[in-house]
Parts: sequence; C-alpha cells; structure tokens
Amino acid sequence: MSRIGWYGLGSMGLAMATNLQKHLATKSTLNSLLYSNRTMSRGESLKALGAKPETNFSKLVSQCGIIFTMTNKDKVSNDDVLRSLISSVTEDPTQSLKDKIFVDCSTVHPQTVGLTVAKLKEKQADFLAAPVFGGNPIAVDGKLVFAIAGPKRASDIVKPLIQDIMGRKVIDCGEDATKSSMLKIAGNIITINLMEAVGEAQVFAERTGLGSDVMEKLIGEAFGPVAGGLTTGAYAPPLDSRPGFGVSLAIKDAKHAFDIAKENNVKLPGLEVATKNMVSAREYAGQCLDSSSMYGVLRQKAGMEFWNEKSRKG
Repeated sequence: MSRIGWYGLGSMGLAMATNLQKHLATKSTLNSLLYSNRTMSRGESLKALGAKPETNFSKLVSQCGIIFTMTNKDKVSNDDVLRSLISSVTEDPTQSLKDKIFVDCSTVHPQTVGLTVAKLKEKQADFLAAPVFGGNPIAVDGKLVFAIAGPKRASDIVKPLIQDIMGRKVIDCGEDATKSSMLKIAGNIITINLMEAVGEAQVFAERTGLGSDVMEKLIGEAFGPVAGGLTTGAYAPPLDSRPGFGVSLAIKDAKHAFDIAKENNVKLPGLEVATKNMVSAREYAGQCLDSSSMYGVLRQKAGMEFWNEKSRKG
C-alpha cells in the first residue's frame, strides 16, 4: 500500500490520525503516517508515535497515495478549506495526481463534494466523501461511524484503514460521493435536535426540583452516551480546551441543512429552534462553546444563569 497522508489536526482529526498511526506502526510493511496541519505543533503527539511531519500540503500529496483530510475550522467554512487544499494540488502543473485517493472526513455541502470529484477526476484521481458521526471521546476510542461514498475501487482500499481502527462501522452509500455528504447533513439534523431536547429536559428537571443528576443518569441509560454527555458542563468547556463539536461548526452545518431543505421544499422547525438558541449562546458567551450550548440559553429562559455548576464560569 502507498504511503498515507493526513491533513487536519483539530480535536477530531488528531484523535483519528493517532489511531491510524498506531495501526500503521503495528504493520512492518507499511510506512508511518505523513501529517500536515496549519499549526504543526498540534502533531507533536503523533510524531512521538512515529508519524512524520510535512509542513507543505503539496509535498505531502506528492509522497502519498492516500490522503485523508479532516478540516473542521470554527471561523472558516470546511468547504472553503477543502476547496483551497484541492485547488493547491490540481492547479500545480508539477503535481501528478494519477491514481491517488483523497478521503475527506469533514462535513461539507454535497455541491462542494461534486465539484471536488470533478476536479480530481480530470487529474485521474479519486475522491471519497467519508464524513464521521461521533464526538471527540468517540474518536479517541476509535468508535466513530463513517459514511463513505465514491468509486468502489477506492473505497475497497480505504475501508480496511477505517474499520476497527478509526471507526466501529462504515456505512457504504454507493459510488455517488454526494450521498454520504447528504447523509451526514441529515444526521446532524438529528444530533442538533437531540441536543435541544436534552437541554429542555434538563432545565425542566432542574426547575421542577427533580434534579439534573438523576435526569442525566436516565438520559445516558435510555438514550445512549451521545445524549448523556450533552449537559454535564461540556457545553461550556474551559477556555484552554476545545469543545467536542464547536457551536460555530454546528451552526454552519445547520445552514447546509437549511439550504438543501429549501431547495427540496422541506421544513425543519426543530432545527430552526435549536439553531436560534445556538446563535444566542454564541452571542452571549463567545466561540469557545460546544454545540450543546443551547442548554445555557434554555437555562436563561427559565430564569437561571447561563452557566451551571459543572461548566466554566464566564
């Protein structure tokens, strides 16, 4: 197998790349992961595991046959980052992309996926859209769910690098790469609405005297760890740490859903409520919030302060 490259070391990307490098290190026939990131110091823990740094994305691509990207930025659209990365190599006359496989694991609009497929096909390269479901703790454990779509030849090569290494399940969405992107956006409708529902239930429990601890136990047992971890203070993590699913990322992902829904005459009233509350949370407390921070706004609407006892204050 050709050398594998990785670009993007946010909280999700670093966890995923770490699991991949650990796997590669067990295979004497495989090269170590080659990684790049806007802030290269984010990769020090990867380097300690044997991965190799490469500051230039184009140089990384020239050395690798498979290139993963995980471009989750709070202030910059994932679509813009992916377009920039792909343009940097497709518009370079010295770069040969023949038979290379690009695998993007971030959440981007299906239209962006389609344009990326076309650009790479002109250079005889394949593109797989492989967005993931699950937050940072799930990524650390290698238990993410991947939705993968693109040429079968490429997906057959890449799936063994995902299954039981970075993810517990790979959902094959066929050869049209836009389909996995669409599934990810649809899945985010569920995730964001779930956060709103959990927040409402927790505020109800607090104000009625039932208590958040017992409600938290019920949510975790009855609705799983994703729902159970939403209102434990993670909605407002310490300023020196990264949220699992940043509020600005969630708002941008919701916008993709609204755009597609409008094109198809679909109404998303639940998502509208949740997004409005996320926007209010960001306006009140800034960028360093998790997407579940609508909980703080729901607390305010019930006459409590934005912060709870398990979150940072201010």
